[in-house]
Amino acid sequence: MKQHIFRKTRIATSMSLLLGATMHSAIAQEATADANDEMVEVIEVSGIRGSVIRSMDIKRSSQGIVDAISAEEMGKFPDTNLAESLQRITGVSIDRQNGEGSKVTVRGFGPDYNLVLLNGRHMPASSLEATSASTSRSYDFANIASEGVAGVELYKTGKAHVPTGGMGATINILTTKPLNSPGLKATFGVKGVVDDSTEEGDSVTPELSGLYSNTFADDTFGVALSGSYQERHSGNRQAVTGGWRTFPGTVNGFDWDGGNADWGGLIPDGDNAYQNYPEPTDIYSVPQSVGYAFHEIERVRTNGQLTLQYRPVDNVTATLDYTYAKNEVEDRYNDVSAWFNFGPSTATFTDGPVVAPLVYSEAFAAPGDLAMGAGQFSTINENKSLGLNLEWQASDNLELVLDVHDSSAESRPDSPFGSNNTIGTATWVRAVTSVDFSRDFPVLDITYPDGVSNIRAEDVRVTGSSFRNSQMRSEIQQAQLSGSYTFDSGLLESIDFGVSNSEMKNRSAFSNVQQDNWGGLGEAGDIDPSVFMLESIGDKFDADASGDPALQDEFFIWDFNTIRSIADSTYGALGAVGDCGTSFCASSDMTTDRRTTEEINAAYVQFNLVGDLGDMPYRLSLGARYEETDVNSSALVPTYSNIAWAGDNEFSLIATGEQEFTNLSGSYENFLPSIDFNLDLTDDVMFRASYGKTMARPGYGDIQGGQTLNSLVRINGGSGARGNPGLEPFESTNFDLALEWYYDEGSYASIGYFKKDGENFVNTGIVQEQTFGLPHPAQGPRYDEAVAELGSGATTAQIRQYIIDNYPETINADGFILGVPGEDDIATFDIAVPVNQDEESTDGWEIAVQHLFWETGFGVIANATIVDSDFEYDVTSLESQGGLLGVSDSYNLIGFYEKDGVQVRVAYNWRDKFLSNTVNGQGLLNPVFVEEYGQWDVNASYDFNENLTVFVEALNITDETKRVHERSSYQLVNYAEYGPRYNIGVRYTF
Repeated sequence: MKQHIFRKTRIATSMSLLLGATMHSAIAQEATADANDEMVEVIEVSGIRGSVIRSMDIKRSSQGIVDAISAEEMGKFPDTNLAESLQRITGVSIDRQNGEGSKVTVRGFGPDYNLVLLNGRHMPASSLEATSASTSRSYDFANIASEGVAGVELYKTGKAHVPTGGMGATINILTTKPLNSPGLKATFGVKGVVDDSTEEGDSVTPELSGLYSNTFADDTFGVALSGSYQERHSGNRQAVTGGWRTFPGTVNGFDWDGGNADWGGLIPDGDNAYQNYPEPTDIYSVPQSVGYAFHEIERVRTNGQLTLQYRPVDNVTATLDYTYAKNEVEDRYNDVSAWFNFGPSTATFTDGPVVAPLVYSEAFAAPGDLAMGAGQFSTINENKSLGLNLEWQASDNLELVLDVHDSSAESRPDSPFGSNNTIGTATWVRAVTSVDFSRDFPVLDITYPDGVSNIRAEDVRVTGSSFRNSQMRSEIQQAQLSGSYTFDSGLLESIDFGVSNSEMKNRSAFSNVQQDNWGGLGEAGDIDPSVFMLESIGDKFDADASGDPALQDEFFIWDFNTIRSIADSTYGALGAVGDCGTSFCASSDMTTDRRTTEEINAAYVQFNLVGDLGDMPYRLSLGARYEETDVNSSALVPTYSNIAWAGDNEFSLIATGEQEFTNLSGSYENFLPSIDFNLDLTDDVMFRASYGKTMARPGYGDIQGGQTLNSLVRINGGSGARGNPGLEPFESTNFDLALEWYYDEGSYASIGYFKKDGENFVNTGIVQEQTFGLPHPAQGPRYDEAVAELGSGATTAQIRQYIIDNYPETINADGFILGVPGEDDIATFDIAVPVNQDEESTDGWEIAVQHLFWETGFGVIANATIVDSDFEYDVTSLESQGGLLGVSDSYNLIGFYEKDGVQVRVAYNWRDKFLSNTVNGQGLLNPVFVEEYGQWDVNASYDFNENLTVFVEALNITDETKRVHERSSYQLVNYAEYGPRYNIGVRYTF
């Protein structure tokens, strides 16, 4: 324990309660005194107990619904990953990437609806998609190490002073400020990460972290420097399908008489091909492919922050800080898969109305391919932020704060081959392909043709390949001037006010050099058989079904770089080529390129009142934020010069062969009121009520400035799609009620009800536009003349021939009729445009208990969130359905012990099944559900003395697996094993 003696003014006390992001940055470092300018001795409790007490105190003293996490001591956050700490907060759920916390969902609102701040500043976010340009605004917490974080605040209700973007919640990450905790303080940690999931990497990898803070010149100047370097080598094993194709029971499905079916529909292989055939009122699905993938991942995360503070006089403080974060990830994988051709089949189905195969089998007239692919790619996420903050206590009553920052986030490939690259090989050995989906793990069973007993390396050929280049960069320049005026007496305690200007720029781009040579390149024997290594599948998984003797247990693995080099020199340019001059590398010639600039001007005011209702003190905050947003967006699109009448009923666009940027713009205004009411029913019991509006901005794809046209045109016009920068932002009207009982130091119980009425969710509308000024050859004087000459009953073929015979000047070299500018009518296109249409309401309950068992050292934290949405995906419908993703119940249970230098914490986090997408990996209208998941984590430490601590951390100790399915749990999308991981380390504090 450490003792501090300090003086704190009345205005500072008020500001700490009312300007959360500004003053709460002293979490875990600045103690609390009363408002009477007395000299007070305060005991600062460190460790787990101190962390939960400080977090509770922030929750209790805040206006509105606020939760917080505080560092246990400088450089020691409760979890090694910020997202994994946030999931312990009531109402927060997380998504995991490679077994680590990545993005957060709050009260059912997913990552794109939540805003992340750093010391009160709007942080840019960037990300990459595997097969397209990213459109997301969500922040990935895997980029930031926890060692340099002093605390995290989560605002569940709207705040007038908080930048907009957090429709679900706003998360404020707080870092160390040296003048908040004067004197020399330093800590250094060394950690070994033990991860047995890797087969190729090091089983133990290093993590180094350090934090130094000191003040000089009578505590008027301070320096804080933190840094961390973390390596992790890991692996994962996955069973995957290529998505499912879904059909109604009879329409477009199997026809018993004719045997005709849409591609993917059932065609029986014999009279008794199907057991429990789908009923006419059912819907059924069949798999596109089934396979297994084995990933090896190397991650290097480097973080650093430098903070300089200067207080030349008591009432002026200047803070200059620079934050840097880099996350480098290399992914190498091999896979094996079998694709279905949807020919004659046999199956055993589940009961309806949603029908899925328990076993599905196809026989091939000629041997099918056993595909064996590999990929290798590296990506880098880099975040930079430079900020200046000036605080001026202008008088005893007035404080002004100026804050400016320039921040960027960039995601890009870290390899000359691209951001997501794959090469396929295959050997043709499938006579019969069957899959058993009856268990969590699918069992792929392949029967070889007569005379074939095993796969042979000399039969393997290179097939298709894809080299993708995805990039994204976001920049924010923001200036904020805020202030607070505190009154000496009266009902109105203070007024908070501020103005801000932000310019947010985003660019997301994508290109793909893809060769669809899935039938095979060259000849068998082109590649030296020695590069292929025979491996088994079953022994790589822990699932019980992986031991099934029917499992296809042999496949070849190979080195991606080796095969790429061979293919590059052997096959060269196959059509599309990349920067290397062949078809086996990425291209910097982007085919998708979106650029958006949003300028936001905002002003806010908040009135803070205090008083009594009888003998019950209350606090009331009435705030409003007004914003104006201008959006300018451009996108690279192909251009067209004319429309060709190519066949009897065939019209097509004539491309210029060039691309150009098209520009669109929009604007919107928002008024966001907020009301927070706190009432102390007793000294220990508090009632809260809040009302407010919050907002989040549409995805970059929806507001892109580009317009693309479908190349085929109808006689009455064409079709296409474009973005809509004029989209209104998503808005939520929020209601909160909470009852909190603070019955002992560090102990409380609470129950809260929330309701969020969301609107302006995006759907698709159709508008008619004349774009590129394209003349339509069937909408002009020559067409009208032909109809007049031939009669109203003339066919389009006769009309077309009439124009060819009489107007040869309109015919191009290909024999197509072209529209004549200035004479033929300009074609009208039905353009699909994102529009604000849908509304959705979400409500729920939050229940939390935190109890410290007096001086025993034991404590427990338990919380649960029950969420309900008026949208529920109907798995029995084939219609398009939109709705809020990520809605699910969750709960946490944490037990800890801290005494005599020993700290132990055991945590369990559980999240129920949730809808993660309404479109599957094939782009078809099938829902994707992530199944319920629970994980146990443990950490323990021992303090040898005041300076030296050793610790061990264990995550996912029960080796839980993640499973994803479509309409039925038997329709597997992904089954993944990540394994547990362990951290062993030592920390020294000066």
